[in-house]
Amino acid sequence: MAKTPMMQQYEDAKAACGDALLLFRMGDFYELFFEDAKAAARELGLTLTSREKGENAIPMAGFPHHQLDNYLGKLISAGFRAAVCEQVEDPKKAKGLVKREVTRVVTPGTLTDDGLLDPRESNYLAAVAAPGSKETRSSDGVGIAWAELSTGRFHAAVFPSSQLQDQLARVNPSECLISEDHNVGLDALFPSLAITKRPAWAFSFDGAHKSLTKHFETAGLEGFGFGDGDRLAVCAAGAVLDYLCETQRSSFDHIDRLIPYRQAGTLEIDEATRRSLELTRTIRSGSREGSLLAVLDRTVTAMGSRLLSDCLANPLTDINRIDARLDAVAELMGETGLRSQLREQLRGVYDLERLLARVTTGRTNPRDLSFIGRTLAGLPKLKAKLTARKSKLLCRLEAELDLCPEVRSKLESALASDCPLASREGGFIRDGFDQELDRLRELAAGGKQWIAKYQAEIVETSGIPTLKVGFNRVFGYYIEVTNTHRDKVPDFFIRKQTLKNAERYITPELKEYEEKVLTADEKAKDLEYELFLELRDLVAASARRLQATAGVLAQLDVLVGLAELACERGYCRPTMAEEPLLDIADGRHPVLDITEPQGTFVPNDSVANPDSGMILLITGPNMAGKSTYIRQVALITLMAQMGSFVPARRATIGIADRIFARVGASDELSRGQSTFMVEMTETARILNNATAHSLVILDEIGRGTSTYDGVSLAWAIIEHTHDNIGCRTLFATHYHELTDLESSLSSVRNLNVAVKEWEENIAFLHKIVEGAADKSYGIHVARLAGVPSEVNERAKQILAQLEAEHLDEDGRPKVAKKQKTRRGGDIQLTLFGPAEHPLLDKIRELDVNSITPMEAMELVHQWQEEVKKD
Repeated sequence: MAKTPMMQQYEDAKAACGDALLLFRMGDFYELFFEDAKAAARELGLTLTSREKGENAIPMAGFPHHQLDNYLGKLISAGFRAAVCEQVEDPKKAKGLVKREVTRVVTPGTLTDDGLLDPRESNYLAAVAAPGSKETRSSDGVGIAWAELSTGRFHAAVFPSSQLQDQLARVNPSECLISEDHNVGLDALFPSLAITKRPAWAFSFDGAHKSLTKHFETAGLEGFGFGDGDRLAVCAAGAVLDYLCETQRSSFDHIDRLIPYRQAGTLEIDEATRRSLELTRTIRSGSREGSLLAVLDRTVTAMGSRLLSDCLANPLTDINRIDARLDAVAELMGETGLRSQLREQLRGVYDLERLLARVTTGRTNPRDLSFIGRTLAGLPKLKAKLTARKSKLLCRLEAELDLCPEVRSKLESALASDCPLASREGGFIRDGFDQELDRLRELAAGGKQWIAKYQAEIVETSGIPTLKVGFNRVFGYYIEVTNTHRDKVPDFFIRKQTLKNAERYITPELKEYEEKVLTADEKAKDLEYELFLELRDLVAASARRLQATAGVLAQLDVLVGLAELACERGYCRPTMAEEPLLDIADGRHPVLDITEPQGTFVPNDSVANPDSGMILLITGPNMAGKSTYIRQVALITLMAQMGSFVPARRATIGIADRIFARVGASDELSRGQSTFMVEMTETARILNNATAHSLVILDEIGRGTSTYDGVSLAWAIIEHTHDNIGCRTLFATHYHELTDLESSLSSVRNLNVAVKEWEENIAFLHKIVEGAADKSYGIHVARLAGVPSEVNERAKQILAQLEAEHLDEDGRPKVAKKQKTRRGGDIQLTLFGPAEHPLLDKIRELDVNSITPMEAMELVHQWQEEVKKD
């Protein structure tokens, strides 16, 4: 059977979009056909029907056009790419088949619509370029570029190959492009990352340089700060730009510069440390809630929230820049009224960055322009609040806040107060803005003034005082004359309809007016669309200035939010120092300080310096708070270096160049690595990369192997850190043998977590005190967890023998033989023992490496209650 013109049009469009599902606009619906229809029906729950019948049946599925964002989001989340094919001409004006074109291909890294994005999070498209071509074969490392289409940010840099995982974890892209000729192992490193393979030519240096200079309209890239050593970065950036051109099918002028990322001046945090410290996601649930970012985020704008996340990912090492932020936060803390007013005004700020992205890509609408106008309208008051500030940073923000008065004035005068989404349906331009539009609207509304004037004229001309000009949908405009005056009807009146008591007429002039009225509404909508395009182009021409304004607003929002948090939680200003030291009085874990009931979190001091000791060795029972303590030191340091006040009574923080945290791990079987292998790999990275200015957090190193191996490794690691690195180190362990190191290594200081004992009971005080712990209290914890009493009693017998160092002939601890027990006399034991307590299954299934100490305490409390009920 011959293809219809429409199906031929569909197949041509499908051939142009590769493996993407094609959403084909047909009137008020998007339709999918063939295998695309089957996939969409399965993933979206759509009804699968067919076009044609019998052997010519074509599978088909679809949804209403206004639900595009909803279904696009579901398809992208399910791992599909989707091409949107739109009708690019008015069906009413089409001669034959309506013209259609693929206007964009939507992928995880190219989202721009609000309905598809989390306003608080960036959505980066990244590319990784490895050496290989003749232009880059001599280059070292890997090039990484990342761009956010929804905001216009575009960065690139060359990194050592060993940092690939850490740098991608810092950027956290939604999609990453790699050359089909190079496998850099991203599938294993980032199992949930969408990886798109591109042809090798997309990563060529010459092609990348040509496309980038053409886009930026520059002779070279040196003006952006890229030199000969950045060839791989240029290759990656070119691959990103090529992909955007291919998928977007439109301009993206808001990406107007390529910014080199320089690690100098930035605190380095590797991927394992980000995960261990739960900076943006919790280990257990993977959610934002419960992370440090969620605690810090007191911003009131989407732009501010995204910038805060960026600040957390890239803390500073420049004291002057840190102090500039702290000065601004301090001033905002000291003026409650100012802070409150700024927050209130910032609440009226829309997401300028993403609004501008839609403007420059041609996907904006009248409501977007209205939001830009509203944002600009509130800026004069906000700018006035920043005048004559003491903080240099606040003064700079006030100076850089561009009010864009000409854009604001035009938008305010042109746009109605409540604009619709549709740009072709009219109703968004104010009355009085355009005379021709006002005239067409008057015509479309029936032209009451014209009709009244015309009626008065023909009454006078005809001498018929009761003559009326009317309108109905069937006959259009008419002149009605009662039968009593029929003899006075002028010759130029043309009879149109006869009624019982009257006649209706039309005149050439009235007929001409009728035709104008009937086309006026359509003409008015067309004119409004033209005016909309003019406004869009006006905003697009000012995109760079508006982006700068958006950046200022985001910075201000972050600073005001940090001040609000500091006031709310009683944070102190940290004193920053160049020397590698640490002096925190009554420090608190920033997350638990908020999530725990008020007043229940126990603060602790932390002191590390060359005089008192750089290595803090913390011993004590499990669940007593060792992990919480060492984590809070790392988090307080990180907060200080991002320019935030910190949860402490007093804090002096020496600048750290890197923070390393080796805190727990789940088995990484997908990479073929056990818990212990992961532990040793991460420990090796720390020992090979830490410097005297680093902060190292190590928790229970060696627990993944035998006791003797574990103690030996932990001992050697501490010695190496002491002798060869000399950095601030917090080492939490249950190996009490390690406490002897204090006497042999001058920079090691023993600390322990205080425990209160009475009778057979213990209580964890969560207080860090000087000295080594003398017991592990493991059997006590087992009893609290509900382990059967006979198991605990047997454990005590074995422990007593081990502590007495009773050895066998091979020199190993000699374990006491189990004594026979009688149950109510000489009772024959049954073949099947007593039923296991149900808590044992819960204990077996618990992944202790994926929970926090406080969560563990809660579980123990629950189990204790269950045991009491038994």
